Amino acid sequence: MTLKDRTTITFYNGLNTIGGPMIEVACHKSHILFDLGEVYRPELNLPDEKYQTLVQNELIGDVPNFYDPELTGQPLDHDRWEHAAAYMSHLHLDHSKAMNFLAPEIPLYAGPITAKMLPALNEKGDFLLPAADHEASYTRPIIAADYQKPIEVGDITMTVWPSDHDAYGATGLIVRTPDLAIAYTGDIRLHGYHPDWVKKFLAAAKDCDVLITEATGFSWPEEKHEENSEEFTGPKNEDELTAKFVQLQNDNAKRQITFNTYPTNVERLLRIISDSPRKVVLHAARAHLLKESLDKDFPYYYLPGEQKFVDLKPELAVHYDDLLNDDHEFLWQAVADFDHLQKGGLYIHSNAEPLGDFDPAYKPFMQNLAEQNIEVQTLRCSGHADEQELKQIIAWVQPPTLIPVHTLHPELVENPYGNRILPKRNQTIAF
Repeated sequence: MTLKDRTTITFYNGLNTIGGPMIEVACHKSHILFDLGEVYRPELNLPDEKYQTLVQNELIGDVPNFYDPELTGQPLDHDRWEHAAAYMSHLHLDHSKAMNFLAPEIPLYAGPITAKMLPALNEKGDFLLPAADHEASYTRPIIAADYQKPIEVGDITMTVWPSDHDAYGATGLIVRTPDLAIAYTGDIRLHGYHPDWVKKFLAAAKDCDVLITEATGFSWPEEKHEENSEEFTGPKNEDELTAKFVQLQNDNAKRQITFNTYPTNVERLLRIISDSPRKVVLHAARAHLLKESLDKDFPYYYLPGEQKFVDLKPELAVHYDDLLNDDHEFLWQAVADFDHLQKGGLYIHSNAEPLGDFDPAYKPFMQNLAEQNIEVQTLRCSGHADEQELKQIIAWVQPPTLIPVHTLHPELVENPYGNRILPKRNQTIAF
């Protein structure tokens, strides 16, 4: 095998940030890219989210031969690359938002749930970055990958595995070339709904030469994660979180109770709906998302003046005034008009937007609720493995080479089983 045929891994983004990894694996005349997200940095106050703006501010990687030539002005080099594909691990914007920037001729793979839900999430054109020469609501084609079924991309084989994260349908990836095997975790945890899926994926990754893992849990060395970290405060797993939702309702039998969750955290919402003693009522937009992507029907309401969705069953509609006046029958999703809620009520913020102190909108949002005399319970359960879980993940795989990404402090992640590489932005590593 010549040097030109050797497998290389190039790291374009998401190394010292929480989110936004863009990684290329190349072998001979074949290459693949994962993921396709944008780093979230609202404090930059950028004038726009155009391709050049995002590259210049390092919110996306400057990745050659993958982006749409209509955006870059540079044609793809088909003489150099005869085979190409891309993969997205899950729905979150820091892994998916730039997917429409991918050149139209390059096939994009994702797990079946991700492939189904992303067009629904982007129905109004306010979820993903827009594709060139298309309406904002356009979502480029996504191929729903069969779990554990190899996908051939020239000299490279990709295999998608179900995993667990707080984005519904999250997956991991195993990549094989003639001389190298690579496992990429995407975002991962052991305390979610499906630790058994994670263990099977990691067992399959055990014979890999390289483990590329997210390491969000190592991002805050100044904090004791078990007790004080905002990311890891609260219920230790999703079952505890759902139980807390039930407990708060039982403990507040005569009190208005509202809540919100992140739109891609579908499984948590389904568990809350299933287990809650009160009737759960969703905002119509969320009910529409679940209907369109999963064909599931749930009670819903409209805010005054909102456009109606034709796919929602009229008999499941609940009048907004009935929710505003209720103090015992409903647990309902509040998304606006918080000044209309009953004073003395309870609002449960469960990894919903605004997501936390890093978002400039978070403190004003919480202050407004306090001024309304509304109690806030923040019920969060991280989508990421903490330090101890990450050490367990590494121990199960025992990688000869470990590459931590998606963290503020990759240098804190150790590999007792072999080499550790801390790549720099745009660095190519040959194996």
